[in-house]
Amino acid sequence: MQFLKIILVALVLIVNLVIAQPSWAGKDFTKGADYAEVTQALNQLLTVKDTPEQAGYTPEQFQQRLAQLQFQKNVIETARKRAQCRNETGKTLAVYANKPKKSPIQLYFLGAGTITDDDWDCDGIYLPAGSQVVLGPNAQSQKLTQPIAVKFVDGTQSIARINPATGAIELNIEPAKVFKAGESSWLLPIPTLSQADIDTHIPTPQLID
Repeated sequence: MQFLKIILVALVLIVNLVIAQPSWAGKDFTKGADYAEVTQALNQLLTVKDTPEQAGYTPEQFQQRLAQLQFQKNVIETARKRAQCRNETGKTLAVYANKPKKSPIQLYFLGAGTITDDDWDCDGIYLPAGSQVVLGPNAQSQKLTQPIAVKFVDGTQSIARINPATGAIELNIEPAKVFKAGESSWLLPIPTLSQADIDTHIPTPQLID
């Protein structure tokens, strides 16, 4: 009888392992809205690959846009945890984040030297007017005349850091989208916070890994 119980328990464990996804398995972000949007944009772009000028692209612009979309698609396909933002700017960083099924996308505050918890999605970063920024490894430095919100696709591991020589905020990954003042980002109006305003906010404790 005891032997039969052991066999039964073993069978139940085997069935659970076969049917249920293991808790340690990587997440699949290809079922999300970001992947559908990127895939659609990529497919549409490829339809004009032979005549990019008809879609308003120079050959160089076409190749640049193609590389952007292919990179974003690869990020989503290979990601194994939620999008995270790491703050290496030495000051408080305003980020857009949500906790799936629990907290909607809102503006939160990430302390210097911290990274968002991987239970949260860090959807993007708010950058105030007056900031000197470099939006990606191959981007040029620019001074913002108005605040912007930058969006990352699912699974992006973004880092914002200060260039000690220029004082510019540099992003390690080019954003998928850039929202300007007057536009809505994630159905949220872009605020008009200065860096001084951001620095007065206490970092959001539940956001920290």
